Amino acid sequence: MLVAVEGIDGAGKNTLVTALKQRITGLEVLAFPRYADSIHAQLADRALKGQMGDLISSVHGMATLFALDRREVVEQLSAAQADPQRVLLLDRYVASNAAYTSARLNDESAVEWISQLEFGTCALPAPDLQVLLDTPVEVAADRARRREAHDANRTRDAYERDADLQTRTAAAYRRLAAAEWVSPWIVASAQDSPEKTAERIMNVVGMEV
Repeated sequence: MLVAVEGIDGAGKNTLVTALKQRITGLEVLAFPRYADSIHAQLADRALKGQMGDLISSVHGMATLFALDRREVVEQLSAAQADPQRVLLLDRYVASNAAYTSARLNDESAVEWISQLEFGTCALPAPDLQVLLDTPVEVAADRARRREAHDANRTRDAYERDADLQTRTAAAYRRLAAAEWVSPWIVASAQDSPEKTAERIMNVVGMEV
């Protein structure tokens, strides 16, 4: 199975991934964007840090870079999904691109464009389950600021610093989850502990808690 964990920046994705790794021995995790391994992700990162001229102003250009990052590992994704003994946990996936792109454009129809680009043109497999960490924007922003203050390698990028964009993206994520876009969704509120959410995921994928 492919299980994607989604949410705005600072939503708590890393904390949930850690909780799942503590419960599932040898859990496979793949985080997007793959800044350490993908030239497309690295170019997107440079754009978010103001180092690629006006590239960041192209919403579709940025979305395409993130899609091409995933395209580079399409075989790995498809192999994991085809193996009934494997669960591959994805820290962000296509819904991230759909939410941020539609939020940047203020256009819900962008979701379909992303779907055609990633699942169509790039032939990425659809996830089997998606998990939305529906953390309040103010809480997520505070986490991102504190993370930046304590880790020189976690400087907030242009998307993370844009409070209005984060608000619109959170709303876009909620619409995707409510529509059960592409797959079933689990929505975890701010009151849900990472441990509780991990247990919900494990129950859905058929693993013992």
